[in-house]
Amino acid sequence: MTLLRDAETLSASDLLRHRQAAWERQRAYVAENSVFYRELWNGRPPPQDLRDLPELPLSDKAQLRISQAEHPPFGTYLASARAAVTRLHRTSGTTGQAMNLAMSARDCEMTEIVGGRSHRAAGLTPEHTVVHCLNYRMWIGGVTDHLTLERTGAAVVPFGVGGTETLIRTIREIGIDAISCTPSYPAVLERVLAERFPDLQPRDLGLKIGLFGGEAGLDDPSLRDRIRDTWGMEPRNANYGVSDVFSNFAAQCERDTRLHFLAGDVLYPELIDPENEAPLPIEAGREGELVLTHLARDCQPLVRFRTGDIIAVDETEPCRCGQNGMRFRIVGRSDDMVIVRGLNIFPTMVAAVIGEFAELSGDYRIVLDQSPPYDFLPVQVELAKGRSAGEGLADRLERAIKSKLGATARIAVLPAASFPVTEGKTKRVVRTHT
Repeated sequence: MTLLRDAETLSASDLLRHRQAAWERQRAYVAENSVFYRELWNGRPPPQDLRDLPELPLSDKAQLRISQAEHPPFGTYLASARAAVTRLHRTSGTTGQAMNLAMSARDCEMTEIVGGRSHRAAGLTPEHTVVHCLNYRMWIGGVTDHLTLERTGAAVVPFGVGGTETLIRTIREIGIDAISCTPSYPAVLERVLAERFPDLQPRDLGLKIGLFGGEAGLDDPSLRDRIRDTWGMEPRNANYGVSDVFSNFAAQCERDTRLHFLAGDVLYPELIDPENEAPLPIEAGREGELVLTHLARDCQPLVRFRTGDIIAVDETEPCRCGQNGMRFRIVGRSDDMVIVRGLNIFPTMVAAVIGEFAELSGDYRIVLDQSPPYDFLPVQVELAKGRSAGEGLADRLERAIKSKLGATARIAVLPAASFPVTEGKTKRVVRTHT
């Protein structure tokens, strides 16, 4: 096993030596067994020194999709024997062809251990009883994240999605004090409480910690404050991952809300300029697209894989909690970025401005009904329950977006509860044009 017991607190020099040794084993394995990468590299051997990885071409999701379409079900980047596959997950396919994710027993164990680090860093302990409310139907966030929660020693209730009334009763009857879900899901619970349990307030459920992932939003202090005020629980960004790589490899700690990179022993991060693909140093104050390389993977090892996530690196020095991985924030998805008259606008940036308006629920959609280029940003927002728009709300929000983001926005204010209730991931950018 390539994993280290003390990877999160290992010195930089010791971690570098471990990574280099792991890469030397992995490079030989990939070069020998991955048809996909042999073809991508045109038969050129991968560099021995991990720091020379930028000599290799990048790989991305589009290439993997083509590989699986032409060589179903796992593509030519399956580097193990078919018999080595002990678990199969599938992506939702909401942004394209559904992808088949193959994992060996060793892949599964590493995934669980790394994910356990994340949930443990975020404060989950053996003293907690946590209900897991992500989709168990083949999606990696269901059963895999369930097992990462178990790695903390906590008692885990495998609930999944749907049956919200039953969930509310279960939380109260069992005394559940932690929940694992998307950050938009508490709003769903609030609606059901208001409609079906009018005598109960969210605080009455007794939840103390929320372990959130799967969506952006928790970098917005107003959302965190709203969750604390409404639920009386501490919101934790506890589950950042990339399905093709690891289900969960970064989380905040109890002292710092920024994500800590917690898989340094089995995952090598790079940063690139998303426009020209030039390598960027991982240093405080730097922003770019996250690129990842497996240092240990049996079934579908990835090398220099573009995640599509634009991150901002805030710190590279060890945290007060003892974790040594870089601390970063998700700025947005490259495929969710909207360019308005030359300005790169991400949904999270818009959400931060919306969150400053108490009249609004915080939910929103950016609805693009035409092809780029865009002269303005079309944003739909909804009123908070029991609030009225008041005079000039749309104009005030448009001015705030212009002042803070530099972009012109066209705001449509909708009544409370206008947006559909979603128990999975909420898609903020809706492209209706063909």
